[in-house]
Amino acid sequence: MVGIALGVWALITVISIMNGFEKELRGRILDVASHVSVTGAGGWISQWDSLSGEIDKIPSVVGYAPYIVGQGLVTLGSSVQGSVIRGILPQREVAVSALKDHLYDGDFSDLEDGGYKVILGEELAYRLGANIGDKVTLISPQGRSTPAGLMPRLRRFTVVATFSIGMHEYDSALALIHIDDAARLYKSNGMVSGVRLKLDDVYQAPSVSLALAEALDHQYYVDNWTRQHENFFRALAIEKRVMFIILFLIVAVAAFNIVSTLVMVVTDKKADIAILRTLGLSPNKVMGIFFVQGVTSGVIGTLVGAVLGVLTALNVSTIVPFIEGLIGFQLFPADVYVISDFPAELRWADVLVIVVAAIVMSMLATLYPAWRASKTQPAEALRYE
Repeated sequence: MVGIALGVWALITVISIMNGFEKELRGRILDVASHVSVTGAGGWISQWDSLSGEIDKIPSVVGYAPYIVGQGLVTLGSSVQGSVIRGILPQREVAVSALKDHLYDGDFSDLEDGGYKVILGEELAYRLGANIGDKVTLISPQGRSTPAGLMPRLRRFTVVATFSIGMHEYDSALALIHIDDAARLYKSNGMVSGVRLKLDDVYQAPSVSLALAEALDHQYYVDNWTRQHENFFRALAIEKRVMFIILFLIVAVAAFNIVSTLVMVVTDKKADIAILRTLGLSPNKVMGIFFVQGVTSGVIGTLVGAVLGVLTALNVSTIVPFIEGLIGFQLFPADVYVISDFPAELRWADVLVIVVAAIVMSMLATLYPAWRASKTQPAEALRYE
């Protein structure tokens, strides 16, 4: 019972944690990344507003906005950090991004055309030593020809806000500026990198991207978040399956203990079984006795493990910080595990699958010992009694 309970407990807890990790990671990625994006040949679109007619025809699209994105350096004094510089249209960005909810001491409206203002990720600002009101220099890798040779294009920006979404990849590398300032920095000549779309259901992204590509006669490249992060989420799914198999082996080992225990009981009780047989108990009923004994152990162990697993999964966000406080060590650092907190999502469908699988495994484990007990011959068993 204890072995099965421990296996089911561990299995429900770990699967719930992986579900929560996947959900939280997907949510935080989509807070910054686009559900669907449209880009042109060479990575530029000359007249993005010409796409509005076709985009508006898609009912699941709740908002869209143009953007310019490029690599660059952000410097402050002697501090230099690589960054992804994204130019946004503030009044439209709120319709496609949840990043506004994670801003500190500022708003998208602080980004003004020609104001040369920037919003930095919290960790990026920390590494630079930048505070609100400081002036940082953004350096574009696209150079300009001068009498002294090829020089990088740079511009000073004022930090007006910072953001933190709790995801290391973005907090440490993303800088937001007004799209017109980005156009001047990257010399885009009125073009934008693409158009970002937000959907009312993120899981419709593949079908929406296909429909939009056909509506645009495949003149533009239409991508979506499932393809942009396909390898990552596929790796998470594979890891979840592998963890399920590995942890279910604990249940299998516990079920094997049921086999060995019942075999020993059958051997020890041969004389009793033989006496019952002589009193008229049928082989099927003998088999049923041992089957019930084994299944009872499996069911009780499974139910105890399920209760413990559910309670742990529902309170894991409290349990893990408590353990970290006791040992004085961070079990899941953000720079390794991408997100800084520890989510869990209990899915009752997973609990049901685990409980049913554990009970079925327990039933299968009792079949051989119960069958062996039913084959006991009274004369042979009582020969030496």
